[in-house]
Amino acid sequence: LELARAVADKYGGMLTDVVRLAVPPRHAGAEKSAPREPRPVPPRPATEAWSRYQHGPSFLDAVHAGRPARAVWQALPGEDWPARLAEAAATAAAAGRGALIVVPDHRDLQRVHDACTALLGDDVVGLAAELAPAERYRRWLSVLRGAARVVVGTRAAMFAPVHDLGFAAVWDDGDELHSYPQTPYPHSRDVLTLRAHAAGAALVVGGFARTAEAALLVESGWARELVAHRTEVRAAAPRV
Repeated sequence: LELARAVADKYGGMLTDVVRLAVPPRHAGAEKSAPREPRPVPPRPATEAWSRYQHGPSFLDAVHAGRPARAVWQALPGEDWPARLAEAAATAAAAGRGALIVVPDHRDLQRVHDACTALLGDDVVGLAAELAPAERYRRWLSVLRGAARVVVGTRAAMFAPVHDLGFAAVWDDGDELHSYPQTPYPHSRDVLTLRAHAAGAALVVGGFARTAEAALLVESGWARELVAHRTEVRAAAPRV
């Protein structure tokens, strides 16, 4: 409710409109099903690949320690970005906190969901507005009840009621699909920024290119750059 009010205030919208976007329609059958038991806390994953980025390992240390680290991540050419986001989410889960990753479309959703599942098993839930009503509400309830620590989804997942949010990420925030096409037209990046600030969670705004809005987060000092050394960029980029 606090998040919905903050989003309504930011966009000059009505609280009821935001709540309608945040909470999916109820489904009696899904609501009566037995809740799944929460999974035990997983071990911290290996994150050597993040050492290619300046301050990458220290950022993940902050995620594991529960500190509100905020970064704008510019991924290297050819980077396996779903695996990197999955490692960050699993790092938060290893500390007993929740994680939320928002991507533009279903293809990206499947890639990130597969990467997270490889590390965390069925402690991962995928959320999208296009799911059947019963399935969408069943998955949403599993998040609300704390049975799933990590949520991966499209823009519909930005309001997912993740317990004790410790890490949030939005990938390719310049994609127009991140903007909800209903009043008050919230954007995934802005909603996750509000959530991370309110919850004291770590946040990553990632992509192969940096948007003007993400650059402003760095310029204002609210977030730090998470970029690779020039030698790494030259080694990964194609020669032209």
